[in-house]
Amino acid sequence: MKFKYGAYAAVAVAAICAFEMLRYSGFYIIQPGECGVEVTLGKINSKPLGPGFGFKLPFITDIRRVNVRQNTSEVLADCFSSDLQQVKLKLKVLYRIPETSAISVVRDYSGDPFEQLIVPRVQEAVKEVTAQKTAAEIVKTREGIKVSGLEGARHKIGNFLVIEDLVIEDVALSKELEAAIEAKMVQQQETEKALFKQQQAETDAKTSIIKAKADAESIRIQGDALQKNPRLVDLKMVEKWDGHAPQVLGGSATTLMPMPSGAAPAP
Repeated sequence: MKFKYGAYAAVAVAAICAFEMLRYSGFYIIQPGECGVEVTLGKINSKPLGPGFGFKLPFITDIRRVNVRQNTSEVLADCFSSDLQQVKLKLKVLYRIPETSAISVVRDYSGDPFEQLIVPRVQEAVKEVTAQKTAAEIVKTREGIKVSGLEGARHKIGNFLVIEDLVIEDVALSKELEAAIEAKMVQQQETEKALFKQQQAETDAKTSIIKAKADAESIRIQGDALQKNPRLVDLKMVEKWDGHAPQVLGGSATTLMPMPSGAAPAP
């Protein structure tokens, strides 16, 4: 009797387990930011599944989930400049898988689509850009390289995957090349500084010449005015007189005598 009860209990537990397995394998939940691809006995449904709850055939249908959110991953690119210098770029790529490509990602590619599709094309696009510039230009024009590299990578990938942005985090050169570029930049700055001083000196000289010409013209005009009107000198003296009588009298051009205090000059 005990054996019968034990067998019934085992059957009941097995039935409950089977029911739970059927219950959990018979539906699916796709989270926000995901896209579902339904695969039944190896056959892929051509319509992707959006976020939400749904039912599927237990055991024979599998739901593959594809992340369609924006992702950020790092890419390293070993490049050569136009002057044959090795330059290593550290990049960050912002990308996403559009829902329209989810079916193809599951059907045609295995593994991470970023590693298989995006990384080699970004590296190729950036290398094409850096090959047209010297090492010094690469260091100074990072934004231009970023824009051209992003455009080239998008062209190579097409609409299958979307590259939102490309960020150049670091440009690594050899120590010898960095020292040479730094020395060249210092020399260029010194040259520009010397040129500025030269231009400033030329400006000061031109200003002095203009001032001297203005002073000479002023003297000439005053001389012409005195020749035409000799009494202009008396007018100038009256304009500068402070209202006090002179303190000395001159009997001649060489003899000067002080005037007594309060005395009036002789007529």
